[in-house]
Amino acid sequence: MTDRSSQNTTYRLLQFISRQPIQISRFIARGLAGLVNALKISKTSETIRLNLNIALPELSDAEREKITAQAIRNELISYFEFFSIWGSSNEANLARIHKVHGKQLLLDALAANKGVVLIVPHFGTWEIMNAYIAQFTKMTIMYKPVKNEAADLFVRNARSREQATLVPTDESGVRQIFKALKQGGTTVILPDHTPNVGGEMIPYFGLPLATSNLSAKLIQKTKAKTLFLYALRNEDQGFDLYFEAIDERIYSVDTNQGTGIIFQAIENLIRRYPEHYHWSYKRFKASPELDALYYLNKTEALALVAKVRAEAAAQNPAIPVENEQVI
Repeated sequence: MTDRSSQNTTYRLLQFISRQPIQISRFIARGLAGLVNALKISKTSETIRLNLNIALPELSDAEREKITAQAIRNELISYFEFFSIWGSSNEANLARIHKVHGKQLLLDALAANKGVVLIVPHFGTWEIMNAYIAQFTKMTIMYKPVKNEAADLFVRNARSREQATLVPTDESGVRQIFKALKQGGTTVILPDHTPNVGGEMIPYFGLPLATSNLSAKLIQKTKAKTLFLYALRNEDQGFDLYFEAIDERIYSVDTNQGTGIIFQAIENLIRRYPEHYHWSYKRFKASPELDALYYLNKTEALALVAKVRAEAAAQNPAIPVENEQVI
């Protein structure tokens, strides 16, 4: 089979999977999660457990284990839901959104005509949001290509529907976002990742980690209105959207402080709904001292985290030292 025919087959397969009822996707995801939780065979589940120990040491082992099982289940379901969302029309996706909390915040932000920056963490099922936002505004969104050509085409086509413009994750893409915001457009930023190069050391759960300041720079240089946004699966097989205000100081402080405000909002959200955060990302290694974190056994990893957190708190008393549990 040639590369081209293989790519075409992959694309058709992705289309077929994405057009299955979302209930089937959720059923398959729940089954896989059940196996992972019962057998504890996934390295990803080990990462999730470690991340929860790092972020929420104040909880008991039993509480964290319960959240771990829920987080594995919710993250797998979200990934399968992404395919169904990508394969559905905007009308079908809009019908899946049952409630929108804070809608007036969005309408007021758009009415100001200064551009809107939506801060969206890796939380819940964020892909459902595009269909709703596209009703009100044109979006300019950074997009990192998927390595597989067919998968990239599939995801790119899905994300660029309606009024969304995808731009590269480089300086040219940033310039296009600045221009769009200046013209009253909207961008969506997922800030809780580690930059490929550089970054400022911003506290996250008490640990200074390399972090991109892009969101804060966009907000402060354009004075675009800023909202926090996330989506949660509800009990009626649909989704609820939540628009929330963010600390007004983000417009006046420096970029590091502005980024700190964003990450404090993410922390607060995680503490409210820890089972819906996507914990599989190895975020806590984004420090020279923690680079080997995920290669250590649990005891060594948590001891290292406790050391780095204590040192950070000593240097900056504003960073609290959590009640560590080294197991």
